[in-house]
Amino acid sequence: MKHKGKTLRATYSKYGNGQNGIILDYASNGQSYMVASVALDHPLQSDEVAIKNYSENEGILDTLLDAGIIATPHRFVSSGFVQIPICKLLKP
Repeated sequence: MKHKGKTLRATYSKYGNGQNGIILDYASNGQSYMVASVALDHPLQSDEVAIKNYSENEGILDTLLDAGIIATPHRFVSSGFVQIPICKLLKP
């Protein structure tokens, strides 16, 4: 997938609370680029992921949608001054 001119690949993880995580690495060398998700105190379903689409991650929601990794957000959770999009995780 491409994000801001960089070719990236997604890897998947679980946070300590069991929620899904998405980590993006450079496709060329495997070095970490960004964590595209965020763990919430709010409960999520086992097929959901919370996307960090603010600050340095702004725009990553569209990149993940275009790559078919997540579905369109079906709800939002407030966290501080931002609304966190909650999406169904389509991959892996």
